[in-house]
Amino acid sequence: MSGTAVIRTRGLTKRYGELRAVDGIDLEVAEGAVYGFLGANGSGKTTTVRMLLGLVLPTEGSAEVLGAPMPASRTTVLPQVGALVEGPGAYDHLSGRLNLALLDAAGPDPLPRRDRRRRCAEVLEQVGLDPADRRPVRAYSLGMRQRLGLAAALLRRPRLLVLDEPTNGLDPQGIREIRTLLLALNAEGTTIFLSSHLLAEIEQMCTDVGVLDRGRLVLQDRLDQLLRPSGLVEVHSPDAHAAARLLGDAVVEVAGERMLVRADDAASLNHHLVGSGVRVARLGPYERDLEQVVLEASSVPPAPVETRAEVLTS
Repeated sequence: MSGTAVIRTRGLTKRYGELRAVDGIDLEVAEGAVYGFLGANGSGKTTTVRMLLGLVLPTEGSAEVLGAPMPASRTTVLPQVGALVEGPGAYDHLSGRLNLALLDAAGPDPLPRRDRRRRCAEVLEQVGLDPADRRPVRAYSLGMRQRLGLAAALLRRPRLLVLDEPTNGLDPQGIREIRTLLLALNAEGTTIFLSSHLLAEIEQMCTDVGVLDRGRLVLQDRLDQLLRPSGLVEVHSPDAHAAARLLGDAVVEVAGERMLVRADDAASLNHHLVGSGVRVARLGPYERDLEQVVLEASSVPPAPVETRAEVLTS
């Protein structure tokens, strides 16, 4: 990861009694990145986000946001950060526009009334809500509430957006619209730290990925590096055991009729196998998707596979 870090933690830890909700993590989020923060429910993602924003005090370790220590620098840092954490909060009896106006008026540097009205309308339109809608928020759907929370996060044109499951409750069209909006904001220079369980969305949006598993940061890298070509060929054959004996040390693993083989040229490998009497049902470069990367990094037990030694001795 390159560039100036807008989020950096060192040994960040949060304990609740004997439970280590977050266990000594070292995050590094570069300026201009779209950083996907992944993990199962209960892995510690929201606790981490809350520590970054100064809402929860760490038990050990340190956190810096926009180059300043948190929570000591909350008053100077938070006005530059837009956040949506654990669902949007709002006054249910007021409209979305009035909620945003009150939020701005209560802030450290409120806009003049005319500018406030214009800015509230702008962000509502950005997230797909009608600025003229006078319905109280209690009449909003979950997806509309989520859009309002995102509008609140955008109100002050933040340098950094910290979002916890921002597409929760949205339909596929809404998810696509929010994705397009976030990518446009990033193109204009906003750094985005995005906590989500939607791997397909992360894979389409993010430049960098961190994976949290039971409070530990088990993976952190650029997405293009994680998904780079593996140098392996995936072979599906009803004669997998015979093929493994033929190929020897080039075989990485065998699982049923599926094999992973080290090979520079898939066509030559296919020719060798077929010429040796091995039936090949399918063959091609092995490419991992983000789901496979996350599962391999986390504590989720992988599907049983046979090692090459087990194949050769069977």
